[in-house]
Amino acid sequence: MISTFMGLETAKRGLNTSQSALYTMSQNVANANTPGYTRQRVNFAQTTAFPTPGMNSPMVAGQLGTGVQAESVQRVRESFLDVQFRNQANKVGYYGTLSESLVKMEGIMNEPTETGLQATLDKFWKSLQDLSTNTENSGARSVVAASGQMVADTLNYYYNSLTSVQKDIGNQITVKEQEINSILVNISEVNRQISEVEPNGFLPNDLYDKRDSLVDSLSQLVNIKVTNVIPSDYGNAKPIAEGLYNIELITKDGTSYTPPVNLVSVNKSGILGINKVEVSYDQNTTPKMVDGVKFGDRLVKDTSFSGQLAGLIESYGYMKTDGATTTVVGRYPDMLQKLNNMTEAFMNEFNAIHRRGFALNEETDTAADGTIIKKAGNEKDFFEIIPGKHPAEGIKVRDEILDDPTLIAAGGKSGASADNENAQKLADLKKVDFNQYTYLTEDDPLNPGEKKKLPSGLNGSLDSFYSGLIGAMGVDSQGAEKNYTNSTILANSVDYNRQSVSAVSLDEEMTDMIRFQQAYNASSRVINMMDEMLDKIVNGLGTGGR
Repeated sequence: MISTFMGLETAKRGLNTSQSALYTMSQNVANANTPGYTRQRVNFAQTTAFPTPGMNSPMVAGQLGTGVQAESVQRVRESFLDVQFRNQANKVGYYGTLSESLVKMEGIMNEPTETGLQATLDKFWKSLQDLSTNTENSGARSVVAASGQMVADTLNYYYNSLTSVQKDIGNQITVKEQEINSILVNISEVNRQISEVEPNGFLPNDLYDKRDSLVDSLSQLVNIKVTNVIPSDYGNAKPIAEGLYNIELITKDGTSYTPPVNLVSVNKSGILGINKVEVSYDQNTTPKMVDGVKFGDRLVKDTSFSGQLAGLIESYGYMKTDGATTTVVGRYPDMLQKLNNMTEAFMNEFNAIHRRGFALNEETDTAADGTIIKKAGNEKDFFEIIPGKHPAEGIKVRDEILDDPTLIAAGGKSGASADNENAQKLADLKKVDFNQYTYLTEDDPLNPGEKKKLPSGLNGSLDSFYSGLIGAMGVDSQGAEKNYTNSTILANSVDYNRQSVSAVSLDEEMTDMIRFQQAYNASSRVINMMDEMLDKIVNGLGTGGR
């Protein structure tokens, strides 16, 4: 037989459930502006029904409802959108870091401007042309010496500034390494806390939010794949429990390494631990180039994992192995090497031409056939490199020439003031192809029996090579900026869709508040009605005839 108080209990359950929904709505409103918060909802479920009313009703599942209960409080979140967002966030991190590095490089090279190397070279070539028209003019000679030093100073500035930024990027790599390890430790700790709550039948929504926020941050640093794992022995965990996160490092094209590289390791037995990140450096290079990245015991030798860390490593420089050959590659090492190669070839050829010329009023010797030749010991260079430094880093005009510009070898056959043949050859060097440099016919003092060799990668003339160098840098920078912009737009679009599902809408919450408030009021009215019925039963029945 149905209890007299059954309707009262049903209404009370409706009252409590509506109250729980109002409390959850209040939580959503309070955290509308909390970063990383996911709105929550109460999942309503019917309570077990009674059998069909009757004196002889069987004690089985029945038809008479007994009310409602708040089964769980669940986050409203779409995991597919999380995957999409993290993929795009990884590209934003990679291209953003690469673009920032290239923009800094462009700022140092400062082309095309009046203070760039191209303009400085043009002034140097013009000063040599002016000298060829008036070789005895001391002012013209002083301008050549000063312009040559300006070229050297510009190259020194480029080299030192680029190496300074490269060092800063190296420091950023260390910071990102520490940041990744800190995030991994925090994710593992949140995993542990979740594993202690879910087996008891609860949904730790705040811990879920914290973990997802950490994973979002990690996805910008390295490319990752997240897998939800429910341990075998997991107590009374609800079917909708999210379980533990296993986080795997993947390549930039989304494929797994063989064997897989786990950052946070979890399996059906539970939490296994984390594999901390450690950037490995080659001790035989100066500065020390990145040799690979260790993830626990695994060493990944390339930057195929993308993200901010990969962008920094590609900018800073790393060791690349191709078969049996290992070379240093990277945006800054490449630019520094090209500047060194260009400077070395230019300086060697300019000095070779200069050594064959004659200074103003220079003492000469006469050959047996009557030909005027240079006096032994007068074969002086125009440029020199400070010992222990790289070509672009240490090139300078010899102090003797800066102190006495008459030592500039403008003459081609003598030191007479009218002889401008060598000055013209020096000025014409601007248009000479690297492969036609005359110093390549000289013996290499470091390799007896061999001729000097042109540094690798040089083609065209000095001016055309440098213009191509600047053009390629501009294209790379523009490409990285474009990819960064496109990735940001896509990431914002995905995040907008994600927020449309997960973020708190105050208008929607106010609508829910009215809905649950009315349900609460309706349950209250039912209780009042039941109270009147019970009052009639208790106080009204059996009083007839009194």
